[in-house]
Amino acid sequence: MKQPLTESDLPAADQTLGGVCSPSGRRRLLRVRSHGLTHPGRKRTHNEDQFLIAALTKALQVQQTSLPQDDVHYSGPQGHLFLVADGVGGNAAGEKASALAVNVIENFVVDTLNWCLQLRSNAADALLAEFQQALEQADHQLFHESRRRPELHGMGTTLTLAYNLGDELFVAHVGDSRCYLLRRGLLYRLTHDHTLVAEMVRRGLIDAQEAAHHGYRHVITNVVGGSDPGVRVEVHKLPLESGDVLLLCSDGLTEMVPDQEILAVLQDKPDPALACERLVARANEEGGKDNVTVVVARFE
Repeated sequence: MKQPLTESDLPAADQTLGGVCSPSGRRRLLRVRSHGLTHPGRKRTHNEDQFLIAALTKALQVQQTSLPQDDVHYSGPQGHLFLVADGVGGNAAGEKASALAVNVIENFVVDTLNWCLQLRSNAADALLAEFQQALEQADHQLFHESRRRPELHGMGTTLTLAYNLGDELFVAHVGDSRCYLLRRGLLYRLTHDHTLVAEMVRRGLIDAQEAAHHGYRHVITNVVGGSDPGVRVEVHKLPLESGDVLLLCSDGLTEMVPDQEILAVLQDKPDPALACERLVARANEEGGKDNVTVVVARFE
């Protein structure tokens, strides 16, 4: 597995299969098949994970007309949003945090992204900034709610989202859930873990083998919400090509199932629903110590 992925790491886009641009210079639309699945695991009594899969369409709502026709006209899907959130905070606070964060993102998409369906390339940075703002808004709302309700003090959530528009992928990430991309037999991790142990690895204080069993590997250093206001949002923009497979998951999967086995499942199960079922089953077969959530999307 190669990690993390940057645009310069990607193989050259195959323009006949929906790369960055077609020979005419127009962006290609990729067909998307996707599925999500969440499970409380074998050790937890409730599930603090949430996921979301949504398609964005243009709509025209007819208020009055002299013509017999439908009240609403829809175009085909223009963009797709995928999201995984893993709540932290104990009791019901984690479940509340992840649900509230997902609701904030949903409202953001309705109010803002629907106007960006025909995004031009020079607006990509602006869209990434909008995603950063959305996660900052979720952080503010969670922190405000936890101060208003003492029983929710300190609640927070990881939040990893991916948004594809045509053949471009935008990723925004906070915490230790992950986003992977399978391309041409290689599994790339697109996101960094925002944990104390991951930071120690990045600084060269410990190696990856030590990190896998370190006692502090679950200490998250960056969440949406939490005890202090403020969040650092990691963002990426990448071109997509036909055959790519996207995976978003909570650490309930990656703590139980190694990356090489995740790669094998994604290659062996081209149907996103079957891939999700197999990944969740493997996490539970290996102990299911935490809630496990996976979202798989295949682009063609």
